[in-house]
Amino acid sequence: MSFTEDRIEQIIGRFGRYQVWILFLVTLGRYPAEFQLVNVVFIVPSVEFVCKDADAFNVTNHCPCQQPEYDQSTIVSSVTTEWNLICNRSHLASLAQSILQIGILAGSLAFGHISDRYGRKIAVVLALFLEAVFVTLSAFVTDYWMFMVSRFLIGTALGGTMLCCFVLLVELSGRTMRPYIMGLCEVPYVSGYVALPIIAYFVREWRPLQLVTGAPWLLTLAFYWMLPESPRWLITVGRKKQAIELLTYIAKKNNRPTDNIETIVNEVEKESMSTNENKHGSYIDLFKTPKIRKYTIISALVWMCCSHTFFGINQYVGHLQGNLYVNVIVTAASNAPGVIIVVIATLHFKRRATLIGSFAIAGASFVVFVLVPSHLQWVTLMFAIIGQMGVYTAFMQIYMYSSEMFPTVVRNSALGFSSVFARLGGFIAPYVVNIGIEWASILIFSAAAFGAAILCCFFPETKGVVLSNAIDQVEDKDKRSSEKMYLSSPSPVSIIDHS
Repeated sequence: MSFTEDRIEQIIGRFGRYQVWILFLVTLGRYPAEFQLVNVVFIVPSVEFVCKDADAFNVTNHCPCQQPEYDQSTIVSSVTTEWNLICNRSHLASLAQSILQIGILAGSLAFGHISDRYGRKIAVVLALFLEAVFVTLSAFVTDYWMFMVSRFLIGTALGGTMLCCFVLLVELSGRTMRPYIMGLCEVPYVSGYVALPIIAYFVREWRPLQLVTGAPWLLTLAFYWMLPESPRWLITVGRKKQAIELLTYIAKKNNRPTDNIETIVNEVEKESMSTNENKHGSYIDLFKTPKIRKYTIISALVWMCCSHTFFGINQYVGHLQGNLYVNVIVTAASNAPGVIIVVIATLHFKRRATLIGSFAIAGASFVVFVLVPSHLQWVTLMFAIIGQMGVYTAFMQIYMYSSEMFPTVVRNSALGFSSVFARLGGFIAPYVVNIGIEWASILIFSAAAFGAAILCCFFPETKGVVLSNAIDQVEDKDKRSSEKMYLSSPSPVSIIDHS
C-alpha cells in the first residue's frame, strides 16, 4: 500500500537541528504556563484551621468562624488564608480555579483566531510573554477580586500557550515525527509538575511563589526575533515567497539540499487551494461541511470529558491523606512513564485504539479507587495515579488527534473551539471535587472518562496521514485513504534527523 509523501518533510527533514532549537525555545518558554496549570494545590489549598471564636472552644474546622487560626506547618500563606476562603466562603476557592478555566477558554478562542489569521509565530510569542506578565502581576494584587482578574488573564495566556505552541511544532516537523512531538511537547509539563512541589517546599508563601515562577520568563519577548513562522501556514495563506525563503533557511540549517524547494512549494500550494475556499479559516468554517462539522462536535465533547476528569483528579490529589509535597511529586513523576507509553503506542498501534484505551484505563481505575478502603493510603494513591496517568495520556493524544483530523486552514480554530468545551469541563471540576461525598466525585470523573471512550469510537483513524491543508482535502479523504497510511511505523531508534 502506497502513501503520499509529506513534501514539507522532504525539504526540511523530519526533525533536524533547527527544529531541535525551536523545541528548546518553546519548552523553556512554557514553564510559567505549566506551573500555573498545576499550582492550585499550593496557592489555593484546602487548609486546616482552629476556630478561636468564643463559642467554638478551639474546635478544628468549626464553621462559622470569624477568627480562624490556620495550620502553617505545610504552607505559610496562601490565597485561602489571606482572604479566609473557608466555611461559607469556601466556594470562592473553587471559583479561583474555575476562573482559570474560563480564562483558558477565552484565550483558546482568541489565540486560535490570531494564529489562523495572523500567523503561528505572533500567537506563540504573545501567549508566552503575556503568561509571564500576568503571573508576575498576580503577586502584587491587594484584593480578592484583583486576584480573580489576574487569574483570568493568566488563563487567557495559558490557553494560547497550550494551543499554539503544539501546532507550531507539529507544522515545523515531518509527518513521521508527530508521535515523538506529542511526547516532546509534554517535557515542560512533566518536568514543571515535578519541579513545582520542590520549589513550593522552599517558597511557602504564595506571592513569592508566583514571582519565582513568572518573572524570569519576561525574557520570552525576545522570542519574537528567534522563532520562525510556520511554512505550512505561509503556503496556505498564499505567502509563497516567504515560505520558500523560510524553507530554504531551515534546509540550510539542517544541511539538506535546497535545489527543488520552489517546485515543491508550488505543488503543495496547488494541492492546498480550492476554488471555493478562503485562504483564512474561521470558526464558521468548522460547521459548513459534513465531515468537519461531525469531527468538530465529537472532538468538543471528548475534550470536555477529558478536561473535566484531568483537572478534577489533579486537584483531588491535594485532598489525599499524607504529605502534600510527596503526593504531588509522586503523582507528577508518574506522568513521565505515561509519555513514553503514549509515544510507543502511537508508533505501533492505531490512534483511535490507544485513545479509547487511555480513557478506559482511567475510568476503571477510578471505580477501583472507590472500592479500596480509605485507610489504605498508598493503595488509594496508586489507583489515583493510574487513573490520572490514563486521562493524562488521553489528553496528550487528543491534541495530536485533533491536529491530524483538521486541515491547516482551520487547525487552530478547531483546537480552540474544542478547548472551549474543555474549559467548561475544567470549570465544573473543582465543584465536583468539593461536593463532600468522595465516592460520588470519583464516580462522576469515571463516568466522564468512559463517556469520552465511547465518543472516540466515532473518530476517523488518522495514523500516518499527511496533514491536510484545505477543508476539501478532509471532505474527500475517504477517496484517498489508501494513499494516506504508513507502509510501516518509523523506527524509534533515531528521533533526530542528522542529515
